Amino acid sequence: MTKIAVVGGGVAGLSAARRLAELLPAARIVLFEGSDRLGGKLRRVQVAGAWSDVGAEAMLARRPEALELARAVGLSDELVHPLTSAALLRNRGANKAMPPRTLMGIPADAEALRGTGLLTDESMARIAAEPAGGPYPPLDADVTVGDLVAQRYGDEVVDRLVDPLLGGVYAGRAREISLQAAIPALAQRLTGEAGSLGAAALATMSAAGRVDPAQPVFASVSDGLARLAEQVAAAATFEIRTGETVRAVERRAGGFALRIGPRPTEREVLADAVVVATPAGKAAGLLREVASVAAADLAAIRTASMAIVTLAFERSAGESLPAGSGILIPEVEGLASKAMTFSSQKWPGVGEDAGVLLLRASLGRAGDELTLQRSDEELVAVVRRELESITGLQAEPVDHHVQRWGGALPQYGLGHVQRVARVRAALATTPGLAVCGASYDGVGIPACIASAHSAAAHVVAGLNAGAQ
Repeated sequence: MTKIAVVGGGVAGLSAARRLAELLPAARIVLFEGSDRLGGKLRRVQVAGAWSDVGAEAMLARRPEALELARAVGLSDELVHPLTSAALLRNRGANKAMPPRTLMGIPADAEALRGTGLLTDESMARIAAEPAGGPYPPLDADVTVGDLVAQRYGDEVVDRLVDPLLGGVYAGRAREISLQAAIPALAQRLTGEAGSLGAAALATMSAAGRVDPAQPVFASVSDGLARLAEQVAAAATFEIRTGETVRAVERRAGGFALRIGPRPTEREVLADAVVVATPAGKAAGLLREVASVAAADLAAIRTASMAIVTLAFERSAGESLPAGSGILIPEVEGLASKAMTFSSQKWPGVGEDAGVLLLRASLGRAGDELTLQRSDEELVAVVRRELESITGLQAEPVDHHVQRWGGALPQYGLGHVQRVARVRAALATTPGLAVCGASYDGVGIPACIASAHSAAAHVVAGLNAGAQ
């Protein structure tokens, strides 16, 4: 019987194992997870008796992969969408509406920004003049999002608009994030032809809007998005082994050997194919012997750590909160929090049965170690101070939870797309071996699922080729 090992029990690993079980129903699929729980960055806990996601809390609804998976595991009737799409942006100590007609904060329409008060007159004039400011040379190499925007629009636009949007996705900085990796559709429009950044951003937005402009942008699952991973595991037709740490993958005649457990009691498990669905750093260690070239590139992918602080209040405390789903906070505002989500205002039913109001703050940016060196109690105190400063909410929380995610978010630096291509090219020389997860083609849940499906297809193709 064909045996395939999947290493890593996050949403990518679960999706890869599920797809492999579908493609090869007669095979034995075994998923190994080193911790005692599945789901990876999908996790929910109870805070004051109410379920709250303490990792990812939304999935992109304009890509099909995550919604299709949720429906396939019986969650069709429990998909929910935000009650409001209105979000706020902290700007010079005040709460402003998010600017309209921007692409990840990149202005696509100068007129839409007029009257918002988000930018100085100098920046507004520069944005308005940009379409006629050329000729702009076509991009012939990767560039960071921040450097491109600063060149065309100036530093203020990067600091006030682009950085908080990208920081919310990657916990990184716009001047360190690859345009090709983060906004590939925009990069494609600017590559090989001269043109306005604003016009290219507008065209990219228009193309995306043609997918289905009436469809909500985001979705979740009632009682927590982490239920998606829980349900995939509950409906699994593959084996799941938690608490089993894979330390290395080695080549064996006709397949692979997985080294599992601490060295004194290490054991070897043989497999015909292996999918590694762990973060890049861990994957580099696993693949050092079997795919050294790929491992070297994987080891070069930087990560950012973050913390999610969830606070529960009496429902009446919501009267102090501004309307909307939450607020993004640029680093130039000088606060530790980079975003606050008003969970009970954003998602239907959150905290309602328990009679509490839930909100969560996200802290931690790439290269910012000092913030996360604080104790849980200090982080809670910081968030409470900043929450009061931003919203006026002074109520005492009835409960709290601090979730730390060390090295959680891969940083898509310059050349990331090329690095991933080199990794896959190197692995292509070893049929039956593949990687997937947030480190490759996108950090969102749909992208992780898509990479898992590609990895499953790759190893199946390798097995089929070997059987011929």
